Amino acid sequence: MTASKSALAAVALLAAAAWTPARAQGVNLPYTALPDWSGVWQMNGNTVFDRASVEPANGAAGVANVREHPPYNAEWEAKYQANIKKIAADRWPDPLTFCGVPAGFPRALNVPDTYEFVVRPEQAWILTENGPNVVRIYTDGRAHPATDDVWNTFSGDSVGHWEGATLVFDTIAMLGEGSTIIDRTGVIHSNALHVVTRLHKVDANTMEANMTLEDPVAFTKPWSVTKRYRKLPAGTRAYDYACSENNRNLVAPSGKTLTLGGDGKPIDKEQ
Repeated sequence: MTASKSALAAVALLAAAAWTPARAQGVNLPYTALPDWSGVWQMNGNTVFDRASVEPANGAAGVANVREHPPYNAEWEAKYQANIKKIAADRWPDPLTFCGVPAGFPRALNVPDTYEFVVRPEQAWILTENGPNVVRIYTDGRAHPATDDVWNTFSGDSVGHWEGATLVFDTIAMLGEGSTIIDRTGVIHSNALHVVTRLHKVDANTMEANMTLEDPVAFTKPWSVTKRYRKLPAGTRAYDYACSENNRNLVAPSGKTLTLGGDGKPIDKEQ
């Protein structure tokens, strides 16, 4: 492992130092004690990550000059501003534009289409139709890997425990700037990001994720974000999402990008 890789792994593990197997309450819960999170779910609202701080109010990700207010230091605020300008010029700073890569975490909790939340005694899974993405959360009492065994990935490493019907999980070792963004307003983070998530049902038809993000490289203080998801009608299915690397729509001789219908034929009136 290189010195820089070791240093980044050490930062991530220090941020999560308080997370130990001793804190893993209720690990290996029997099936009968696990909450019922069955069904198919969809995120409420658009794909702005922090809707509480978005400007203008009700702004949508990908629209020119829409922004949020992560607690960036001056250097990272300048990077965010640069991304906002790229979006206004229709130059996406989003690796997902070319397909072929996962959304990563925490963006996996901020994608359109549908979700499934699967709980087992030894681990939980967050499955997204968009992507697709899989976030694995180990609830068997294990800690994060030792420093020399940690490397950054799109979804990072998540370990968790149950506090009643709430899944509390700690995520480190995520890829950062250059590999992923959090949403299409251009929000980014470093690969020292550390996230603690509390996932639970508010009622029979509402799931809530309360996230606290800490980034010693990019942020001046923790950033708290809440996302909600609604349960779709019984019998709703989640399907495969096919998106191969550099996959693109057809282009007409005029140069216009064509939108395809369910039969694979262009639906544009003018080509």
